[in-house]
Amino acid sequence: MNISEILNHLGEDREQYFNAISPPVIQSSNFAFPDLHQFRAAFADELNQHVYSRGNNPTVEILRKKLAALEGTEDALVFSSGAGAIAAAVIGNVKAGDHIICQQAPYSWTSALLRKFLARFGVDHTFVDGTDLANIEAAYRPNTKVLYLESPNTMTFECQDLAACAAWAKQKGVVTMIDNSYSSPLYQQPASFGIDIVLHSGTKYLNGHSDVVVGVLCASKEMVRKLFESELMTLGGILSPHDAALVIRGLRTLPLRLQRSDASARWILDKLDDHPKVERVWYPFHHQFEQLELAQKQMGGCGGLFSVQFKTDSPEKMEAFIHRLKRFLMAVSWGGHESLIIPTIGFYHIPGRENPTIPWTFCRFYIGLEEPEWLWEDLEQAMEEL
Repeated sequence: MNISEILNHLGEDREQYFNAISPPVIQSSNFAFPDLHQFRAAFADELNQHVYSRGNNPTVEILRKKLAALEGTEDALVFSSGAGAIAAAVIGNVKAGDHIICQQAPYSWTSALLRKFLARFGVDHTFVDGTDLANIEAAYRPNTKVLYLESPNTMTFECQDLAACAAWAKQKGVVTMIDNSYSSPLYQQPASFGIDIVLHSGTKYLNGHSDVVVGVLCASKEMVRKLFESELMTLGGILSPHDAALVIRGLRTLPLRLQRSDASARWILDKLDDHPKVERVWYPFHHQFEQLELAQKQMGGCGGLFSVQFKTDSPEKMEAFIHRLKRFLMAVSWGGHESLIIPTIGFYHIPGRENPTIPWTFCRFYIGLEEPEWLWEDLEQAMEEL
Protein backbone atom coordinates (compact mmCIF):
# COMPACT_ATOMS: atom_id res chain seq x y z
CA MET A 1 0.00 0.00 0.00
CA ASN A 2 1.23 3.51 -0.82
CA ILE A 3 2.77 5.37 2.13
CA SER A 4 0.54 8.40 1.59
CA GLU A 5 -2.53 6.15 1.59
CA ILE A 6 -1.47 4.59 4.91
CA LEU A 7 -0.61 7.84 6.64
CA ASN A 8 -3.58 9.89 5.48
CA HIS A 9 -6.46 7.49 4.84
CA LEU A 10 -6.04 3.92 6.11
CA GLY A 11 -8.46 3.14 8.94
CA GLU A 12 -10.13 6.53 8.75
CA ASP A 13 -13.75 5.76 7.90
CA ARG A 14 -14.73 9.41 7.83
CA GLU A 15 -18.38 8.79 7.00
CA GLN A 16 -18.71 7.30 10.48
CA TYR A 17 -17.71 10.57 12.16
CA PHE A 18 -19.27 13.44 10.22
CA ASN A 19 -16.58 13.40 7.47
CA ALA A 20 -14.12 15.08 9.82
CA ILE A 21 -10.60 15.30 8.36
CA SER A 22 -8.95 14.40 11.67
CA PRO A 23 -10.17 11.27 13.45
CA PRO A 24 -12.07 12.02 16.66
CA VAL A 25 -10.69 11.18 20.07
CA ILE A 26 -13.11 8.54 21.36
CA GLN A 27 -12.35 9.14 25.01
CA SER A 28 -14.99 6.74 26.33
CA SER A 29 -13.77 4.08 28.74
CA ASN A 30 -16.50 1.60 27.80
CA PHE A 31 -19.12 0.88 25.12
CA ALA A 32 -22.80 -0.12 25.31
CA PHE A 33 -24.65 -2.84 23.37
CA PRO A 34 -28.24 -2.89 22.10
CA ASP A 35 -28.83 -6.59 22.79
CA LEU A 36 -27.38 -9.64 24.50
CA HIS A 37 -26.32 -11.25 21.21
CA GLN A 38 -23.96 -8.37 20.32
CA PHE A 39 -22.78 -8.10 23.91
CA ARG A 40 -21.80 -11.78 23.95
CA ALA A 41 -20.11 -11.61 20.51
CA ALA A 42 -18.02 -8.61 21.51
CA PHE A 43 -16.74 -10.33 24.66
CA ALA A 44 -15.69 -13.29 22.51
CA ASP A 45 -13.34 -11.09 20.45
CA GLU A 46 -12.16 -8.10 22.47
CA LEU A 47 -9.12 -7.63 20.22
CA ASN A 48 -11.38 -6.55 17.35
CA GLN A 49 -14.48 -5.32 19.17
CA HIS A 50 -15.08 -2.24 21.32
CA VAL A 51 -15.96 -3.36 24.83
CA TYR A 52 -13.65 -1.52 27.21
CA SER A 53 -10.81 0.84 26.26
CA ARG A 54 -8.21 -1.18 28.15
CA GLY A 55 -8.60 -3.60 25.24
CA ASN A 56 -9.69 -1.94 22.01
CA ASN A 57 -10.58 1.70 21.46
CA PRO A 58 -11.70 3.18 18.09
CA THR A 59 -9.02 5.91 18.00
CA VAL A 60 -6.30 3.50 19.09
CA GLU A 61 -7.51 1.00 16.48
CA ILE A 62 -6.91 3.50 13.66
CA LEU A 63 -3.33 3.92 14.83
CA ARG A 64 -2.80 0.15 15.05
CA LYS A 65 -3.90 -0.31 11.45
CA LYS A 66 -1.52 2.36 10.20
CA LEU A 67 1.46 1.01 12.13
CA ALA A 68 0.92 -2.57 10.98
CA ALA A 69 0.67 -1.42 7.36
CA LEU A 70 3.85 0.67 7.67
CA GLU A 71 5.80 -2.34 8.98
CA GLY A 72 4.17 -4.80 6.57
CA THR A 73 2.76 -6.98 9.36
CA GLU A 74 -0.74 -8.34 9.87
CA ASP A 75 -1.51 -6.44 13.05
CA ALA A 76 -0.07 -4.19 15.75
CA LEU A 77 -0.51 -3.24 19.40
CA VAL A 78 0.34 0.05 21.09
CA PHE A 79 1.51 0.56 24.65
CA SER A 80 2.07 3.40 27.07
CA SER A 81 5.85 3.29 26.41
CA GLY A 82 8.47 1.63 24.27
CA ALA A 83 9.70 -0.20 27.36
CA GLY A 84 6.17 -1.53 27.86
CA ALA A 85 6.01 -2.90 24.30
CA ILE A 86 9.44 -4.53 24.65
CA ALA A 87 8.54 -6.08 28.01
CA ALA A 88 5.27 -7.49 26.65
CA ALA A 89 7.01 -9.02 23.62
CA VAL A 90 9.76 -10.65 25.66
CA ILE A 91 7.73 -11.78 28.69
CA GLY A 92 5.00 -13.16 26.44
CA ASN A 93 7.43 -15.56 24.77
CA VAL A 94 9.39 -17.00 27.71
CA LYS A 95 8.78 -18.91 30.93
CA ALA A 96 10.92 -19.99 33.87
CA GLY A 97 13.91 -22.02 32.70
CA ASP A 98 14.08 -20.42 29.25
CA HIS A 99 17.03 -18.58 27.71
CA ILE A 100 17.26 -15.37 25.64
CA ILE A 101 20.03 -14.30 23.27
CA CYS A 102 20.32 -10.51 23.03
CA GLN A 103 22.46 -8.21 20.94
CA GLN A 104 25.05 -6.57 23.20
CA ALA A 105 24.53 -3.02 24.44
CA PRO A 106 20.77 -2.75 23.86
CA TYR A 107 18.55 0.06 25.13
CA SER A 108 19.22 0.41 28.86
CA TRP A 109 15.73 -0.64 29.96
CA THR A 110 15.84 -3.70 27.70
CA SER A 111 19.07 -4.64 29.44
CA ALA A 112 17.43 -4.06 32.83
CA LEU A 113 14.47 -6.25 31.82
CA LEU A 114 16.83 -9.16 31.13
CA ARG A 115 19.40 -8.63 33.87
CA LYS A 116 17.17 -7.61 36.77
CA PHE A 117 13.53 -8.44 36.14
CA LEU A 118 13.44 -11.73 34.23
CA ALA A 119 16.38 -13.12 36.16
CA ARG A 120 14.15 -13.05 39.26
CA PHE A 121 11.80 -15.52 37.53
CA GLY A 122 14.40 -17.99 36.29
CA VAL A 123 14.84 -16.70 32.74
CA ASP A 124 18.49 -16.62 31.68
CA HIS A 125 20.13 -14.50 28.98
CA THR A 126 23.36 -14.08 27.01
CA PHE A 127 24.55 -10.81 25.48
CA VAL A 128 26.50 -11.32 22.25
CA ASP A 129 28.22 -9.28 19.55
CA GLY A 130 25.55 -9.67 16.89
CA THR A 131 27.64 -8.24 14.08
CA ASP A 132 28.71 -11.86 13.46
CA LEU A 133 26.01 -14.54 13.25
CA ALA A 134 28.55 -17.08 14.53
CA ASN A 135 28.38 -15.43 17.96
CA ILE A 136 24.62 -15.89 18.05
CA GLU A 137 24.92 -19.50 16.94
CA ALA A 138 27.53 -20.16 19.63
CA ALA A 139 25.24 -18.75 22.34
CA TYR A 140 22.34 -21.04 21.42
CA ARG A 141 21.06 -23.52 23.99
CA PRO A 142 18.27 -26.10 23.72
CA ASN A 143 16.15 -23.83 25.97
CA THR A 144 16.74 -20.66 23.89
CA LYS A 145 13.34 -19.18 23.03
CA VAL A 146 14.02 -15.57 21.96
CA LEU A 147 16.62 -13.77 19.84
CA TYR A 148 16.45 -10.06 20.61
CA LEU A 149 17.99 -7.67 18.07
CA GLU A 150 18.58 -3.93 17.92
CA SER A 151 19.76 -3.00 14.44
CA PRO A 152 21.17 -0.43 14.39
CA ASN A 153 21.56 0.22 18.11
CA THR A 154 21.25 3.83 19.17
CA MET A 155 24.72 4.83 20.34
CA THR A 156 27.34 3.20 18.08
CA PHE A 157 24.88 1.77 15.53
CA GLU A 158 26.08 -1.82 15.16
CA CYS A 159 23.85 -3.82 12.80
CA GLN A 160 22.82 -7.44 12.58
CA ASP A 161 22.16 -9.32 9.35
CA LEU A 162 18.38 -9.55 9.71
CA ALA A 163 17.73 -12.10 6.96
CA ALA A 164 20.48 -14.41 8.24
CA CYS A 165 19.32 -14.08 11.85
CA ALA A 166 15.70 -14.77 10.93
CA ALA A 167 16.58 -17.82 8.82
CA TRP A 168 18.75 -19.30 11.58
CA ALA A 169 16.12 -18.64 14.27
CA LYS A 170 13.33 -20.26 12.26
CA GLN A 171 15.41 -23.43 11.96
CA LYS A 172 15.80 -23.48 15.74
CA GLY A 173 12.22 -22.54 16.60
CA VAL A 174 13.38 -19.27 18.20
CA VAL A 175 11.17 -16.15 18.16
CA THR A 176 12.96 -13.12 16.71
CA MET A 177 12.23 -9.56 17.76
CA ILE A 178 13.88 -6.24 17.01
CA ASP A 179 13.85 -2.68 18.26
CA ASN A 180 13.44 -0.76 14.98
CA SER A 181 13.27 2.71 16.56
CA TYR A 182 16.46 3.99 14.90
CA SER A 183 15.28 3.41 11.34
CA SER A 184 11.50 3.82 11.60
CA PRO A 185 9.30 1.72 9.27
CA LEU A 186 10.10 4.07 6.39
CA TYR A 187 13.81 3.22 6.38
CA GLN A 188 13.72 -0.45 7.45
CA GLN A 189 11.01 -3.13 7.49
CA PRO A 190 12.41 -6.07 9.50
CA ALA A 191 9.35 -8.26 8.89
CA SER A 192 10.29 -8.35 5.20
CA PHE A 193 13.52 -10.10 6.27
CA GLY A 194 11.60 -12.66 8.34
CA ILE A 195 11.72 -11.06 11.82
CA ASP A 196 8.71 -12.11 13.92
CA ILE A 197 8.09 -9.05 16.14
CA VAL A 198 9.01 -5.45 15.29
CA LEU A 199 9.15 -2.98 18.19
CA HIS A 200 9.39 0.79 18.42
CA SER A 201 9.67 3.56 20.87
CA GLY A 202 7.01 5.50 19.00
CA THR A 203 8.01 8.47 21.13
CA LYS A 204 10.76 9.02 18.55
CA TYR A 205 10.11 9.46 14.84
CA LEU A 206 6.60 8.02 14.73
CA ASN A 207 5.10 10.69 16.97
CA GLY A 208 7.80 13.20 16.16
CA HIS A 209 6.67 16.10 18.36
CA SER A 210 8.20 15.27 21.77
CA ASP A 211 4.79 15.27 23.45
CA VAL A 212 3.78 11.59 23.66
CA VAL A 213 5.42 8.50 25.16
CA VAL A 214 4.28 5.43 23.17
CA GLY A 215 5.38 1.87 22.43
CA VAL A 216 4.63 -0.12 19.29
CA LEU A 217 4.57 -3.87 18.63
CA CYS A 218 3.96 -5.18 15.09
CA ALA A 219 3.58 -8.89 14.32
CA SER A 220 1.32 -11.60 12.90
CA LYS A 221 -2.34 -11.77 13.89
CA GLU A 222 -1.58 -14.91 15.89
CA MET A 223 1.24 -13.28 17.86
CA VAL A 224 -0.71 -10.05 18.42
CA ARG A 225 -3.73 -11.94 19.74
CA LYS A 226 -1.51 -13.99 22.08
CA LEU A 227 0.14 -10.87 23.53
CA PHE A 228 -3.14 -8.91 23.63
CA GLU A 229 -4.89 -11.60 25.67
CA SER A 230 -1.99 -12.02 28.09
CA GLU A 231 0.47 -9.17 28.57
CA LEU A 232 -1.59 -6.21 27.31
CA MET A 233 -4.91 -7.04 28.95
CA THR A 234 -3.38 -8.44 32.15
CA LEU A 235 -0.73 -5.78 32.80
CA GLY A 236 -2.77 -2.94 31.30
CA GLY A 237 0.04 -0.84 29.81
CA ILE A 238 -2.32 0.79 27.31
CA LEU A 239 -2.07 3.96 25.24
CA SER A 240 -4.79 6.56 25.82
CA PRO A 241 -7.07 7.60 22.93
CA HIS A 242 -5.81 11.17 23.22
CA ASP A 243 -2.19 10.06 22.84
CA ALA A 244 -3.15 7.80 19.94
CA ALA A 245 -4.67 10.79 18.15
CA LEU A 246 -1.45 12.76 18.67
CA VAL A 247 0.59 9.94 17.13
CA ILE A 248 -1.80 9.77 14.15
CA ARG A 249 -1.18 13.52 13.74
CA GLY A 250 2.57 12.93 13.90
CA LEU A 251 2.48 10.21 11.25
CA ARG A 252 1.08 12.67 8.69
CA THR A 253 4.48 14.35 8.39
CA LEU A 254 6.75 11.34 9.04
CA PRO A 255 8.27 11.16 5.53
CA LEU A 256 9.00 14.90 5.41
CA ARG A 257 10.52 14.94 8.90
CA LEU A 258 12.71 11.91 8.24
CA GLN A 259 13.96 13.28 4.93
CA ARG A 260 14.80 16.62 6.53
CA SER A 261 16.66 15.09 9.48
CA ASP A 262 18.52 12.66 7.22
CA ALA A 263 19.64 15.34 4.77
CA SER A 264 20.66 17.79 7.49
CA ALA A 265 22.61 15.13 9.41
CA ARG A 266 24.56 14.18 6.29
CA TRP A 267 25.33 17.83 5.57
CA ILE A 268 26.70 18.33 9.10
CA LEU A 269 28.62 15.04 8.98
CA ASP A 270 30.41 16.22 5.83
CA LYS A 271 31.57 19.26 7.80
CA LEU A 272 32.62 17.16 10.80
CA ASP A 273 34.67 14.83 8.57
CA ASP A 274 37.05 17.69 7.76
CA HIS A 275 37.26 19.23 11.23
CA PRO A 276 40.57 18.87 13.10
CA LYS A 277 38.82 18.43 16.47
CA VAL A 278 36.94 15.30 15.36
CA GLU A 279 38.48 11.88 16.03
CA ARG A 280 35.72 9.69 14.64
CA VAL A 281 32.05 9.66 13.70
CA TRP A 282 29.51 6.82 13.96
CA TYR A 283 26.72 6.75 11.36
CA PRO A 284 25.47 3.66 9.48
CA PHE A 285 25.80 5.31 6.05
CA HIS A 286 29.16 6.97 6.75
CA HIS A 287 31.91 5.94 4.33
CA GLN A 288 34.09 4.68 7.21
CA PHE A 289 31.35 2.69 8.97
CA GLU A 290 32.51 -0.92 9.25
CA GLN A 291 29.11 -2.36 8.30
CA LEU A 292 28.28 0.13 5.56
CA GLU A 293 27.43 -2.53 2.99
CA LEU A 294 25.03 -4.33 5.33
CA ALA A 295 23.43 -1.08 6.47
CA GLN A 296 22.78 -0.01 2.89
CA LYS A 297 21.40 -3.46 2.07
CA GLN A 298 18.87 -3.40 4.91
CA MET A 299 18.08 0.29 5.33
CA GLY A 300 16.69 2.96 3.06
CA GLY A 301 18.12 5.82 5.11
CA CYS A 302 19.40 6.79 8.53
CA GLY A 303 17.55 9.80 9.87
CA GLY A 304 19.20 12.34 12.13
CA LEU A 305 21.02 10.31 14.80
CA PHE A 306 24.83 10.02 14.84
CA SER A 307 27.71 10.01 17.33
CA VAL A 308 31.04 11.82 17.45
CA GLN A 309 34.29 11.26 19.33
CA PHE A 310 36.19 14.51 19.76
CA LYS A 311 39.94 15.11 20.02
CA THR A 312 40.82 16.46 23.43
CA ASP A 313 42.80 15.31 26.44
CA SER A 314 40.97 17.54 28.88
CA PRO A 315 37.65 16.61 30.56
CA GLU A 316 37.34 20.28 31.53
CA LYS A 317 37.56 21.33 27.88
CA MET A 318 35.03 18.67 26.95
CA GLU A 319 32.59 19.98 29.52
CA ALA A 320 33.22 23.54 28.37
CA PHE A 321 32.47 22.49 24.77
CA ILE A 322 29.14 21.04 25.86
CA HIS A 323 28.21 24.15 27.78
CA ARG A 324 29.09 26.44 24.84
CA LEU A 325 26.48 24.74 22.67
CA LYS A 326 23.37 26.93 22.64
CA ARG A 327 21.29 25.46 19.79
CA PHE A 328 21.33 21.81 20.88
CA LEU A 329 19.21 20.79 23.86
CA MET A 330 20.85 18.38 26.31
CA ALA A 331 18.22 15.66 26.54
CA VAL A 332 17.54 11.98 25.92
CA SER A 333 15.34 10.58 23.14
CA TRP A 334 15.21 11.90 19.56
CA GLY A 335 12.88 12.20 16.59
CA GLY A 336 11.24 15.54 17.35
CA HIS A 337 11.67 18.96 15.77
CA GLU A 338 14.49 19.93 18.16
CA SER A 339 18.19 19.03 17.85
CA LEU A 340 19.69 17.24 20.84
CA ILE A 341 22.96 16.13 22.41
CA ILE A 342 23.77 13.38 24.92
CA PRO A 343 27.34 13.85 26.21
CA THR A 344 28.49 10.55 27.64
CA ILE A 345 30.83 12.35 30.02
CA GLY A 346 27.67 13.10 32.00
CA PHE A 347 25.64 10.00 31.14
CA TYR A 348 27.77 6.86 31.26
CA HIS A 349 30.43 8.15 33.62
CA ILE A 350 28.53 8.39 36.89
CA PRO A 351 28.43 5.67 39.58
CA GLY A 352 26.30 2.77 38.46
CA ARG A 353 26.16 3.90 34.81
CA GLU A 354 29.76 3.27 33.75
CA ASN A 355 30.35 2.03 30.21
CA PRO A 356 34.08 1.52 29.63
CA THR A 357 33.60 0.86 25.91
CA ILE A 358 32.42 4.43 25.28
CA PRO A 359 35.01 7.18 25.93
CA TRP A 360 34.25 10.40 27.76
CA THR A 361 34.99 12.33 24.54
CA PHE A 362 31.93 10.73 22.91
CA CYS A 363 28.65 12.60 22.21
CA ARG A 364 25.48 11.46 20.52
CA PHE A 365 23.71 14.06 18.39
CA TYR A 366 20.23 14.19 16.94
CA ILE A 367 19.66 16.65 14.11
CA GLY A 368 16.11 17.95 14.07
CA LEU A 369 14.27 20.24 11.69
CA GLU A 370 16.28 23.44 12.13
CA GLU A 371 18.45 24.87 9.35
CA PRO A 372 21.66 22.78 9.28
CA GLU A 373 23.79 25.89 8.66
CA TRP A 374 22.43 27.43 11.85
CA LEU A 375 23.29 24.28 13.82
CA TRP A 376 26.77 24.10 12.28
CA GLU A 377 27.54 27.66 13.38
CA ASP A 378 26.85 26.56 16.94
CA LEU A 379 28.96 23.40 16.67
CA GLU A 380 31.83 25.24 15.05
CA GLN A 381 32.06 27.95 17.69
CA ALA A 382 31.81 25.37 20.49
CA MET A 383 34.71 23.32 19.06
CA GLU A 384 37.10 26.28 18.86
CA GLU A 385 38.53 25.74 22.34
CA LEU A 386 38.47 21.93 22.50
